[in-house]
Amino acid sequence: MQLRIFTEPQMGATYDDLLAVARRTEETGFDAFFRSDHYLTMGGDGLPGPTDAWVTLAGLARETSRIRLGTLMTAATFRLPGPLAIAVAQVDQMSGGRVELGIGSGWFAEEHGAYGIPFPELGERFDRYEEQLAVITGLWGTPVGETFDFAGTHYQLSGSPALPKPVQPGGVPVLVGGSGRRRTPRLAARYAAEFNVPFASAEDNARLFAGVRGACEEAGRNPADLVNSSALVLCVGRDDAELRRRAAAIGRDVDELLRSGVAGTPAQAVDTLGRYAEAGASRVYLQVLDLSDLDHLDLVAAEVAPQLS
Repeated sequence: MQLRIFTEPQMGATYDDLLAVARRTEETGFDAFFRSDHYLTMGGDGLPGPTDAWVTLAGLARETSRIRLGTLMTAATFRLPGPLAIAVAQVDQMSGGRVELGIGSGWFAEEHGAYGIPFPELGERFDRYEEQLAVITGLWGTPVGETFDFAGTHYQLSGSPALPKPVQPGGVPVLVGGSGRRRTPRLAARYAAEFNVPFASAEDNARLFAGVRGACEEAGRNPADLVNSSALVLCVGRDDAELRRRAAAIGRDVDELLRSGVAGTPAQAVDTLGRYAEAGASRVYLQVLDLSDLDHLDLVAAEVAPQLS
């Protein structure tokens, strides 16, 4: 099982904070550093304020050398699909081909109002999201020297040179995620390299993975070609005192974390991750909420990750 570090910098982080976590992620052997794409905190003052996801990843692309870099998830409401395809392809070039694009429909109404971003009703947001997937993958997949056209309800492209190209063969891997039972599995089967289930039980993961497998089969795609992954909050301690200290630092209840996250002792964390592996996850995004506690990453790298190889 691959372990990836996933951060929520809208809760309060500078670029330097994120750089420190990304460097420790790389040094300790984790597979990737991912970040959310939000412009407003969900709790607390969020100081010093938000950082833009793709500006951050562009910087990290030049300051790391091995780890994969990406978003979980970029909001389709934030950016037009053409400029987003350009930005992500450029960051892929800057990183030497280490970028992945997690993209979703957008859900946090308050951040849209706070920064003047239109926030349509859910049906329209999902329609726009589907068109964005078609446009972004279409631009990346158009051969050099040819042009790309798209006539959608919400986006129209005519004679696009479809440049620049990502350096990864086949384009930047796309992640689709969520708990929807109809449209989400269909979009994952059509456009995604990876399907992600956020913050759900192992049983729910197994059910949702099965739904995507069915969608792949209906679309004539081999389900084995799609990576299944889970996202879970991380809170591990060597003993009860360290566990409680880490839980208090992120404002969470220990018992709740033990039920819903990768939490407890290293041995408990290994057992939890084993259940998700049995459910079908080959990759887990560990949500790290206290970015100042780099020893937390050291502990998981030393005492959890080796048990999963």
